[in-house]
Amino acid sequence: MGDQERAGVLVLAATPIGRPADASPRLGEELADADIVAAEDTRRMRRLASSLGIDIGGRVVSYFEGNEEMRTPELVAALDDGARVVLVTDAGMPSVSDPGYRLVEAAVEAGTRVTSVPGPSAVVTALAVSGLPVARFSFEGFPPRRAGERARWLDALAGEERTMVFFESRHRLASTLTLMSEAFGEKRRAAVCRELTKKHEEVRRDGLAELARWAQEFQPLGEITIVVSGISDAGGAGGPLTVSMTEAVAIVEDRVAAGTSRKDAIAEVARELRFSRRELYAAVVNARTDTT
Repeated sequence: MGDQERAGVLVLAATPIGRPADASPRLGEELADADIVAAEDTRRMRRLASSLGIDIGGRVVSYFEGNEEMRTPELVAALDDGARVVLVTDAGMPSVSDPGYRLVEAAVEAGTRVTSVPGPSAVVTALAVSGLPVARFSFEGFPPRRAGERARWLDALAGEERTMVFFESRHRLASTLTLMSEAFGEKRRAAVCRELTKKHEEVRRDGLAELARWAQEFQPLGEITIVVSGISDAGGAGGPLTVSMTEAVAIVEDRVAAGTSRKDAIAEVARELRFSRRELYAAVVNARTDTT
């Protein structure tokens, strides 16, 4: 048997983000033909296979965040021996904000062929139904868990021109939308997409401040994807910046002179002019230092 015939293959197989019926026929074929199925949750994967009427003939192993480092060399060795390894996560495409990148990186480094079974994606689905610009977008994944770090992280994205897509836990949704409202502006257009493709699917479209109030009051459940318009979206963010940082600092100083606290003045101006609060604060401090 030649090297080409013995070569293993790593298959990244997308699974439904909601309804099992969204699974592609090829997903079933790959699960049935795999030598090894590596699954983020083996029980969930077996339930999906059962609902699709698929018999998995190969070995099933777990592959999740807690054992990626330990399991990767084992799977790479199997690939080197000629195995066809199918990697699936709980929903969507492996390695995209899910386990898999470490294995893909190792497989590529080992010279193994890596392919995929395309399928559902919460990122693209949320973009499509959001009603926001989709020509250019960035996927930002899950924001940091700690509120302070999350606020600084969002501040750094305040000038992003592309539409942004985030994942978030239902437990932090209201807090994150509030921080987004502070960092990007209360009226910045956004969409909260909940339980996409499932029975209780809901897409809520509004300004960030209104969405934060809604999330606080109703505490929505389920899998959540947030889509936020970029700063260049004239329909919701007010168009590109037309005020320089020096002019913004002057506006802050005028408000402080009128009686507003410096902290509040910086927050207000950053929100209104769509500057990063952190960058505006640094500019204000530098300006005061230069004049002393």
